[in-house]
Amino acid sequence: MTGPQEGLDVTSTTRPDGAAPSGASPSPGEVAPSGTDRAPGDGAATAAATPGPGRTTGPDAAPTVNPARPGEGPLLVALDIDGTILSHDDVLSDGVVEAVAAVRAAGHHVMLSSGRSLIAVLPVAERLGLAEGYMVCSNGSVTARFDDASPTGYVVDEVITFNPEGALRLLRDELPDALFAVEDVGVGFRMNDLFPHGELDGVHRVVDFEELWSGEVTRVVVRSPGSTSEEFSELARSLGLSDVTYAVGWSAWMDIAPLGVTKASALERVRGLLGVAPGATVAVGDGSNDIDMLRWAGRGVAMGHADPEVKEAADEVTGSIDEAGAVAVLRSLV
Repeated sequence: MTGPQEGLDVTSTTRPDGAAPSGASPSPGEVAPSGTDRAPGDGAATAAATPGPGRTTGPDAAPTVNPARPGEGPLLVALDIDGTILSHDDVLSDGVVEAVAAVRAAGHHVMLSSGRSLIAVLPVAERLGLAEGYMVCSNGSVTARFDDASPTGYVVDEVITFNPEGALRLLRDELPDALFAVEDVGVGFRMNDLFPHGELDGVHRVVDFEELWSGEVTRVVVRSPGSTSEEFSELARSLGLSDVTYAVGWSAWMDIAPLGVTKASALERVRGLLGVAPGATVAVGDGSNDIDMLRWAGRGVAMGHADPEVKEAADEVTGSIDEAGAVAVLRSLV
């Protein structure tokens, strides 16, 4: 495990070897595709079959009992961003902002839980008026906490990393023309060539391919415009990526992350830090990368436009993004 990214204020770095992410999926199976920075759509996802060296699978996530309703507070309310509170046209409605403020005023914890990188989550948090508490980024690999004492206004509370060399070498052999990027937390991405404009946030630095594994990373992004999601999924299975979590998003995109790390594993840790009861948790999401989070929550709510497997993982279904479904859920908490 590596230490904090250079230049970041980190209060807690990666877990020691052998420590499992609490709240991780109890067994290998489906995991969420990392909702990449502003990448459209979600797709099928498959987890690796066995834990990597020095890692174990985590304990069962909190059972879905005693769904969180008003009066159980303080609640922990986790919100996905893209397609849940933010439209695909990057519109954050006044209704969402007002509903989030009302839930916070009622004494509950409201936090963002996204596949976006930290630098892509922060502007959304600002637009929502969030300036305290936690943020889960990079689908659980990075957890940050607002901190007025920090020059940046936040500290990186936890970073979970892995060595991407093996996966990168295997994928380059199969996809020699693909674009590869690794996340530098709080900075941007290193990549073997520039990605299309607007698909990744932060500083972009083109480096030699071998430099992508010069240190451990939180996430690898693979973009292959000529591949379909089905082809990506089959490729990942055939390569036997057994020591990482991989996830296929839209037709040209794959994310690779530390084994067993999901939004749910990070949220379970935050829940413990805040002292919130397992049943007093609410999560709202729309993508396959929200499935574990919805199952983890005491009250998991899928957006109305979500795919059937996402809705099946939830306790209930609200309206679509166009119907302000997340607003209805937030209003029910006050």
